[in-house]
Amino acid sequence: MQKVLITGAAGFLGSHLCDRFINEGFHVIGMDNLLTGSLDNIDHLFPNEHFEFYHNDVSKFVHVPGNLDYILHFASPASPIDYLKMPIQTLKVGSLGTHNLLGLAKAKKARMLIASTSEVYGDPLVHPQNEDYWGNVNPIGPRGVYDEAKRFQEAITMAYHNYHGLETRIVRIFNTYGPRMRVNDGRALPAFFSQAIRGEGLTVFGDGQQTRSFCYVDDLIEGIFRLLFSDYHLPVNIGNPVEITIQQLAEEILELVDNPKAKIIYKDLPVDDPKIRQPDISRAKSILDWEPKVSRSEGLKKSFEYFKAVVKPS
Repeated sequence: MQKVLITGAAGFLGSHLCDRFINEGFHVIGMDNLLTGSLDNIDHLFPNEHFEFYHNDVSKFVHVPGNLDYILHFASPASPIDYLKMPIQTLKVGSLGTHNLLGLAKAKKARMLIASTSEVYGDPLVHPQNEDYWGNVNPIGPRGVYDEAKRFQEAITMAYHNYHGLETRIVRIFNTYGPRMRVNDGRALPAFFSQAIRGEGLTVFGDGQQTRSFCYVDDLIEGIFRLLFSDYHLPVNIGNPVEITIQQLAEEILELVDNPKAKIIYKDLPVDDPKIRQPDISRAKSILDWEPKVSRSEGLKKSFEYFKAVVKPS
């Protein structure tokens, strides 16, 4: 049985990855310091003899006994509300944490996949964004701690690939949603669902015309799985290329939740908030034979069922 280490295992994406690899017949080692993750996301896995959990901060050290075939590095605060509160931890997990895990991968002769992000493109001047675009990032702005942590993560991963011949993969993840998102993580979709269910104002920043492209979590996990087992080592965008405005997303969620108390309210746009965001997924299509399958209407309905269960109405 092959072994995979998944960092950030108790988080939104990490927990879904744990499920996928267990279902595929792997022995899964989950690792998380629970800074933003929750054991609730992986409670169902603890009775499984092929799952084990390490409560550990990868920025400090990483030790896994025995053989290891794959490492997926998904540990990091991932929403603006988190990395603005925890800037140093965000920088450390992207730099020191990645360095520690690359060292482990080298020692174990394991293949390592890192979770990068569309944030490496910053507030893009190219639209849609393809992997050859270098980005437009403010390194000292409030979002810089996350953007630059991920850009460094890509750089050191490529250095280990080129210098040590390490088997590496880089996924650039665009906006993803679905069950197990944290209710209070500050991102648009969980905020809108929570506010609509409670009958509060849905907070739209600016005029709501900034765009995002939302990918349902099952589609994203499939893309990551295919990338890990591909022969391609350069970055690959994984996301849904269907672009919508934040205003449109708020309206769709209002219609779905159908709470007459909930209305859209407007607030000032945060500093360096990207105005456009849409992945060019040509590379994923050609190399991985991957594209999203779940429509936004279907994905939002599935997400609504989850948020109804975890958000208490006012």
